[in-house]
Amino acid sequence: MFPLLSKALAWLSRVCGFDTIDSFPPGHAYARTSWVAAYFDIASDLKPEQIERSICERIANTPSIFAHINNPTPRMQRALLEVIEMRMRRSCGAPADLMALLINAYRSPHTVEAIPGLRSVIENSNGDPQAVLGYLGQMPAAFDIIEA
Repeated sequence: MFPLLSKALAWLSRVCGFDTIDSFPPGHAYARTSWVAAYFDIASDLKPEQIERSICERIANTPSIFAHINNPTPRMQRALLEVIEMRMRRSCGAPADLMALLINAYRSPHTVEAIPGLRSVIENSNGDPQAVLGYLGQMPAAFDIIEA
């Protein structure tokens, strides 16, 4: 009787959003993406689109939180790239700490590229932030402000 009641309470807690989750639901396009639940506190009743939007907002507000995401989605990577671009416009140098977070995300073969060719640039340059910034500086439209 107790296991049945325990399962029912766990299901009810998850459905009502009282639990926090640390990944997208199984079968989702980015099911391999996960995060440390303690840093994100994502309610279990949110839809995947809401989850991703919430994480991207947190990256925009506190970019160092990107370090607590495994296999970030392209949208999450673009949120970090926007912060990098903004910091570069404000100061003289590149934000090496944020570039390191992006480069580290590509250590996993399961990280989907946010920008075509980014993985090969990172691998061919052995993770050199300047080479990655140079590549990003060549991108049209979205990241055209970054200049290496």
